[in-house]
Amino acid sequence: MAIQIRKTGLQIETTLIEGGKAAAAPLKLFSAFAVVKNPWAGRGFVEDLKPEIHAGAPVLGELLTKMIIDAVGSGDAVEGYGKAAVVGLDGEIEHASALIHTLRFGNFYRHAVGAKSYLAFCNTRGPANAPIMIPLMDKNDEGRRSHYLTIQTSIPDAPAADEIVVALGASVGGRPHHRIGDRYQDLKDLGQDVANPAGV
Repeated sequence: MAIQIRKTGLQIETTLIEGGKAAAAPLKLFSAFAVVKNPWAGRGFVEDLKPEIHAGAPVLGELLTKMIIDAVGSGDAVEGYGKAAVVGLDGEIEHASALIHTLRFGNFYRHAVGAKSYLAFCNTRGPANAPIMIPLMDKNDEGRRSHYLTIQTSIPDAPAADEIVVALGASVGGRPHHRIGDRYQDLKDLGQDVANPAGV
């Protein structure tokens, strides 16, 4: 079954001043979303989600990746990245998860931006205008806290009860005036091996 896309959207947010102080370089946040018909809605409990995942996830991954890259200008310019899905009230959290937690979705974005780290994610359930939270992290360095960011947005008419909102997010830059250090400094302070934080 082909995925049914009702609408798409793109949001760009630029932060010039944070904490009353001008940013040395503006932080730019990009989010792209697609509102789709939940392919499992109204069918009772569906045991095997794979056919719809295989049909829908690549279409959404390719579409949303192109929207982000076109807006940013190049994959190389993307510094932080993440993904999210919100399923309507007639769906399961598993339905939201199904469309974004597959390499058939994420690899389009990962390859386009040349990323090494995993895609930060959020999957929730809610009504129309529910918060869409897209957590971000540095695409190459999971410990770089300056790029721990969250894009928050919403869509007034989505998701409907039988829909899913699927979204990708990107940052160009990190938090202005970030000053909490990186994860590696904590590990050093705690006497742990930065290269082997689990001690194994």
